Amino acid sequence: MEKYYCSVSVSPMRAEVSEKSEMISQILYGETCEILETEGNFSKIKMDFDGYEGWVNSTVLKKQNAEISKNLVTQSFGEFNLPEGKSLLSIGSEVGFATENAVDTNNLRESLVETAKKFLNVPFLWGGRSFFGIDDSGFVQLLYKVHGITLPRDPEQQALHGTARDFVEESEAGDLAFFEDAEGKIIHVGLVLSPFEIIHASGKVRIDSLDFSGIYNAEQNKHTHKLRFVKTMI
Repeated sequence: MEKYYCSVSVSPMRAEVSEKSEMISQILYGETCEILETEGNFSKIKMDFDGYEGWVNSTVLKKQNAEISKNLVTQSFGEFNLPEGKSLLSIGSEVGFATENAVDTNNLRESLVETAKKFLNVPFLWGGRSFFGIDDSGFVQLLYKVHGITLPRDPEQQALHGTARDFVEESEAGDLAFFEDAEGKIIHVGLVLSPFEIIHASGKVRIDSLDFSGIYNAEQNKHTHKLRFVKTMI
């Protein structure tokens, strides 16, 4: 199967064959994929990183002629000289040359927290998974990616991984907290900073209080998300 890579900073992945279709995720520069089918100007791809499928504009894809060693962009974002020209890349992009190593995988929990806080006030974007706009599950997936851990794309899939904590008080920095709707479906996820504090993408990337009931938003003076469980992925 031929491999292709994303040749632009970030490109939307859509649910259907239309620029007006819902953006369900994004593919970042250098991330590779397989083309499953083509229709008009669109290609349905399957991401190598997480197996996610969606439709992208075919013009953003270039054939990867050979297996090359890829390095992750681990700083928040930066300008890089690429074969396609100068481009501003988000954390999580993949390039074929050495990059500044901004994460410490030897102190994984501390590094996850430090990296997460760099995203503070980044706007919420449904389907987003870059420093330019991000959703809740894209946020935690990207944080774990740059620390060498692969998570699925959506929160209900992420919730199937890891080991559950018995009590929220037992949670540690870097754990993931999952939240449910009235029907019990997992609809939101965030990264635990401490047993009673969480960073998550809701309107923007923000820090809120966490307790056994869920996320408490002091600005709204109420709980905004109902806690299902906390899991350690490390």
